Amino acid sequence: MKLTSIIGILVIGVIVAVIFSTSSDASSYVNFAKATELYKNGDADKVHVVGSLIKEPNGSIRNMKYDPKVDPNYFTFSLVDDSNKVCEVVYYNPKPQDFERSDKIVVIGAMKGQVFEADKILMKCPSKYEDNKMEVPTQKQAMAQ
Repeated sequence: MKLTSIIGILVIGVIVAVIFSTSSDASSYVNFAKATELYKNGDADKVHVVGSLIKEPNGSIRNMKYDPKVDPNYFTFSLVDDSNKVCEVVYYNPKPQDFERSDKIVVIGAMKGQVFEADKILMKCPSKYEDNKMEVPTQKQAMAQ
């Protein structure tokens, strides 16, 4: 065999190995009901749940508990998913910065009984994008100028 053929086969092998290793970490987007069903069936795979924080009229987040003096690696809050099911989420890490300003939350983890244990929290913070809105004129407005 030629050296270029051997190198080509090795490169293809490495690409296939990378694809298989990353696909095993992929998880699906579900709601809390499906995550609970997976837990009851013994499936401990990680899932993504998209939800919103439940905010009081004064802007505070309902059922959020975080006291860094007592335990800086214990953060819990309630999240309502897209099917309006509310579930308590426990995160064994410090509370993410600007958590209160988040609009939508994606928690990655698995159900453990009646509680969702998150390994990761992803936040969508609309204030980052709304403060410096740039208006793009329509074609008609641009021609009028």
